[in-house]
Amino acid sequence: MKKNMGSADRVIRLLAAVIIAVLYFTNQITGTTAAILAILSIVLVVTSFISFCPLYLPFGITTKNKSQQ
Repeated sequence: MKKNMGSADRVIRLLAAVIIAVLYFTNQITGTTAAILAILSIVLVVTSFISFCPLYLPFGITTKNKSQQ
């Protein structure tokens, strides 16, 4: 896997996952919505840590700066 995520993309994904977690643990989201968002936040965290987004691959998208490549 070739890394295709820049640091800004990774930080945004982690922040989104934290926001979802806070909403979940404060009972602002419940039920099916909470389950779907929990799965989404897990995906966001994993892709952020491995710096690879499989959805970017078919489109040839990369958010890395030229200095990061």
